[in-house]
Amino acid sequence: MAKETVSIEDLPGVGPATAEKLVDAGFTDLMSIAVATPAMLKEAADIGEATAMKIIMAAREAADVGGFETGLEVMKRREALKKLTTGSQQLNEMLGGGLETQAITEFYGEFGSGKTQLAHQLAVNVQLPEERGGLDGHVVIIDTENTFRPERIRQMAKALELDQEETLSRIHVARAFNSDHQILLVDRANDVAKEFPIKLLIVDSLTAHFRAEYIGRGALSDRQQKLNIHMHALQRFADVNNAIVYVTNQVQTNPGIMFGDPTRPIGGNIVAHTATYRVYIRKSKGEKRIARLVDSPNLPEREVVISVTEAGIRD
Repeated sequence: MAKETVSIEDLPGVGPATAEKLVDAGFTDLMSIAVATPAMLKEAADIGEATAMKIIMAAREAADVGGFETGLEVMKRREALKKLTTGSQQLNEMLGGGLETQAITEFYGEFGSGKTQLAHQLAVNVQLPEERGGLDGHVVIIDTENTFRPERIRQMAKALELDQEETLSRIHVARAFNSDHQILLVDRANDVAKEFPIKLLIVDSLTAHFRAEYIGRGALSDRQQKLNIHMHALQRFADVNNAIVYVTNQVQTNPGIMFGDPTRPIGGNIVAHTATYRVYIRKSKGEKRIARLVDSPNLPEREVVISVTEAGIRD
């Protein structure tokens, strides 16, 4: 965990001007610098590679990145994990009891497959008491595609017999207008978490801005570097706040398989390796959706059928 007394300007080789350049480039905390490459810092702050490496090493030490710990320490930390119900018992079972804190869970699929519906449901469910499968907490939503609908929250809250106004008051929404703003909002979410018990952070959708702004193979490297910083910041939020991070993602839309798999999520290995759980969700008949657990560190691959109803996500 990062030492609270260490700021970016405290790192060797970082003065006020360099710190300002780093923050402007999206390196807003020690962790984002610790997971960066020397080339990224060199370009962002206009410094030499040796200086960049020295800054990164100091950030890693200050943020306690890369150190060893015993299996007992890992087990003790995992005992603090909690699970959040999705509203569907089948989906909960597939995910080992629900969405897990200190983890990033990614749902990807085509438009209308239910990713945003689940985001709304989770934003309501997290406010339930623990005995009902919730975490009795608040939620932060980073909305990149203007998909948040308070009317839908009302419907779902009413179905669970929750006070609709109070439910809405515990949801903190910010619209992200571009990828830089999206990255910055994770830092702002940490500030919100100091005032409210944030137990869920939603990014809907994770890759839309990155996909729109970085077009062509020439921009792929820059896009992946920024996505890497973003994903690590999200994981850091989950760890520090013992919170759940739920992200939605898009899939390849090229109709010909030779031009890309239409069931393959955007973001490549950066997203694939950082997300703890990956679920592919697709449409079926009527209200039904098929969710398939594609990747997990400890659970088998399997499929379940869920329903997206007026009341919310159900079996």
